[in-house]
Amino acid sequence: MNDRTAEWPSVVVAFAYFFALMAGYAVMKPVRDQLGIAYGVDKLPWLFSGTFIAMLVTVPAFGALTTGRPRQRFVPITYHFFAAATILSWLLLARGVAPVATARAFFIWVSVYNLFVVSVFWSLMADLFTHQQGVRLFGIIAAGGSAGALTGPLLVEILVRRIGPTHLLLINAVFLELCVLCVGVLHRWSRGGQAEAPVGGDILSGIRVVFQSPFLLALCGYIVLLTTTATFLYFAQARIVAQASVDPKIRTLLFARIDLVVNVTTLVVQGFVTSRVVRRLGVRFGIALLPVLTAAGFVALALAPTLVVIAVVQGLRRAAHYGLERPSREILYTSISREQKYKSKNFIDTVVYRGGDALSGWLSAALQSTAIALAASVGLCALWLWNSLFLGRSDEERAGSAVSAGIAKEVP
Repeated sequence: MNDRTAEWPSVVVAFAYFFALMAGYAVMKPVRDQLGIAYGVDKLPWLFSGTFIAMLVTVPAFGALTTGRPRQRFVPITYHFFAAATILSWLLLARGVAPVATARAFFIWVSVYNLFVVSVFWSLMADLFTHQQGVRLFGIIAAGGSAGALTGPLLVEILVRRIGPTHLLLINAVFLELCVLCVGVLHRWSRGGQAEAPVGGDILSGIRVVFQSPFLLALCGYIVLLTTTATFLYFAQARIVAQASVDPKIRTLLFARIDLVVNVTTLVVQGFVTSRVVRRLGVRFGIALLPVLTAAGFVALALAPTLVVIAVVQGLRRAAHYGLERPSREILYTSISREQKYKSKNFIDTVVYRGGDALSGWLSAALQSTAIALAASVGLCALWLWNSLFLGRSDEERAGSAVSAGIAKEVP
């Protein structure tokens, strides 16, 4: 997909694809968050650990699904599976089957779901577009996700009092099937009707190569630092919301309104800032800004741990994350092999990500809101900033080499 005259229709479809994906998740997210704190914030570390264990099971299954199959087969299968699982969750929650166990299983499942579907989306984008196209277009494509993430909380605002949180889940199943349609269109346009070669390797090949590549290992470190600091903020948010109300509907609305602030800010950043910043300042700046903003957010929360402050901190941080950092980080994957894009990337985006969640969840529960927690958080942000600068320099070197050679080189 190198012809600029042909890329914009594909960008529009990719925008719609990400819109549907994130709108469906944004409807489920406040339901998940409310159920996560309904039986005690102190249980969250167990839920994060359960999510990590679920990832350890799911990633090899996804590796088996991708091995020997072209992307036009395994990507739709992935979304059909999650749509069916959404309907099953709705049935269990609606009928009140083992409510405590079902609520916790739902929290874990949605935490697995959101990383998988987004990872598969960006793997496909990195497969369809080049590094140069990513710099120009990934911010615009990411704006589709932000528009969807903005629509989801609005749907919650309109519908939650009328139909209750549980029935909102069916909306996600519909959006996932729309994603399948978009995948089909993108594949036909990118291949011109020709058959796609299957992804090679075996179930664990994508994991093995991660430990053989300094670049991919650095990305693992980046993800661990990203998710650790995000988990610390999530626990702070959960405590503040839990203290604000005990009504499940009010809690769901509070989480949805925080998401609304985040998504409005993100959409503005993606529409007017991302492409210009990445083109002028490079991927290095795009991934290095978030550690700085996160450190500032921790200091603000230490001074004033209120609902308004957490909404502002999460709004700015997640706007930078989704609007600038995530598109910039996904550009890093455009010059690796197809097997690595779908398998190694999926391992990093899921197992490594949720492993960081599980570890930081217990650490956050142990530290609580103390000066030690603040110092640890700011120290992690400093390490994260150094890691970001290293990845940015590595990407510039690899991109320069690829341009000079006229090809996209594989990670050593």
